[in-house]
Amino acid sequence: MADMVLDAKGLSCPLPILRAKKALKDLPTGATLEIQATDPGSVKDFEAFCRQTGNELVEHHMDDKVYVFTLRHTG
Repeated sequence: MADMVLDAKGLSCPLPILRAKKALKDLPTGATLEIQATDPGSVKDFEAFCRQTGNELVEHHMDDKVYVFTLRHTG
């Protein structure tokens, strides 16, 4: 279970990434953030975001038309 859940359903790029970036700032190093999004482009966006920021993309899957990402904040 994630330390924080971010509902980004219905938001288009780049809003899910921007909201996740803001949420990660409020989490301590090692904490996890679950993001729920409906934008199909979010898969590539979150992969790129994690590569660029160093945060870990722990998992991503689709659950009933919702993309679910779990990120670990690496500080």
